[in-house]
Amino acid sequence: MISGIRRFSALLKQNKAAASSVGLLLLFSTIGILLFEFTKADVTVSAEGEEVTFSTHAKTVEEALTEQEITVREHDFVDPSLDTPITDSIIIDFKEAQEVTVLTEGEEQTVWTVVDTVAELMEELSITVSEHDHLEPSPQTAISGGLNIAYEEAFPVTLHSDGEEVDVWTTSTTVADLLASSEITLNELDRVDPASEEVLSSEADVRVVRVEKVTDVVEENVDFATVRQNDESLEKGSEEVKQSGENGKIAKYYEVILEDGEEVSREFLREETVAESKDRVVAVGTKEIQPTVSRSASSSGSSESSSNRSSSSSSSSSSSSSESDSSSGGGSWQTFTATAYTANCTGCSGITRTGINLKSNPDAKVIAVDPAVIPLGSRVEVKGYGTFLAADTGGAINGRKIDIFMPNHGNATNFGRRSVEVRVLN
Repeated sequence: MISGIRRFSALLKQNKAAASSVGLLLLFSTIGILLFEFTKADVTVSAEGEEVTFSTHAKTVEEALTEQEITVREHDFVDPSLDTPITDSIIIDFKEAQEVTVLTEGEEQTVWTVVDTVAELMEELSITVSEHDHLEPSPQTAISGGLNIAYEEAFPVTLHSDGEEVDVWTTSTTVADLLASSEITLNELDRVDPASEEVLSSEADVRVVRVEKVTDVVEENVDFATVRQNDESLEKGSEEVKQSGENGKIAKYYEVILEDGEEVSREFLREETVAESKDRVVAVGTKEIQPTVSRSASSSGSSESSSNRSSSSSSSSSSSSSESDSSSGGGSWQTFTATAYTANCTGCSGITRTGINLKSNPDAKVIAVDPAVIPLGSRVEVKGYGTFLAADTGGAINGRKIDIFMPNHGNATNFGRRSVEVRVLN
């Protein structure tokens, strides 16, 4: 029994020795593990708005990012730099660069950037965007891969339209673009200078001309004509107005072009009669005046009465001869009764007794005369009115009467009947 106890005791000692060796190994392992864990550094990585904290034995920022399977490219942002040693509680900022396309002044460029918005990118590119410039998309738009950005710098233009002059800042490339952006619409006849397709430049001057086509109606009076009619019931040399004249009225239509309200052209279209004129009718006496015989001459046959009539006759004959000599070219002034006429009366041919066409020659200086007093073809001066050609006759023009030709009917009517001084030049 004692020997058995001894053997058990020896076995126990052997087991204790073995147990002690295993414990030491476990202890050292545990210590090693604890030392390994305790020597790690805590690292925080901020990327894409998220934060990840982990422990690592990485020696540099690059190794730490690699552990997190983050590949850093050329244009990406890392702070601190990749070769920075890792320290406990270090914070690493990482932002992946985005590729965007920027179109400025017609030139396209590819840009890598890590900024957040379009506005920040324009600032990064040293482009100052004013309130009038064109930027698309808007400055607040977030940057993303493949984004296309268009920028146009505004320039000043003076715009004249509808009576106003306005200084406009624009990025339009053509005149048509400028009008569209200014909400100006051209009507069918309107025009713009320079033309709509012209390319704009800084400080250009653009003028919109509003063009209108209208019809203008102008009413004009038509002078009435004077018609002379022989009347056997009236004594020769007298006249009587049988019908008063009335002016007519015509409407003339014109096509008028207006530019900005100002007339620039006028074209006659047609003429319409609004009211017919009414001729002024004048009766001209043709009744011969019978000579008056005195009672003594008709009742007495004495030689004294006969002598007296003879003397009277002789005196009358002498007086008539004297008048004829003076009127037919003597050159002395004599008093005549003057009226006026035109060639445009109803039924008038306009051809004078000597063959002058007064309608074709409205400026002719012609008078109608009694050929027995002033021979046709004579040059006659009417004091205060000028020199005329005695080229016409008239039914009522007898004795010391003349009728002066006037091209204007109104002037002829207003002339009426006047007493004038006349002399025959040749």
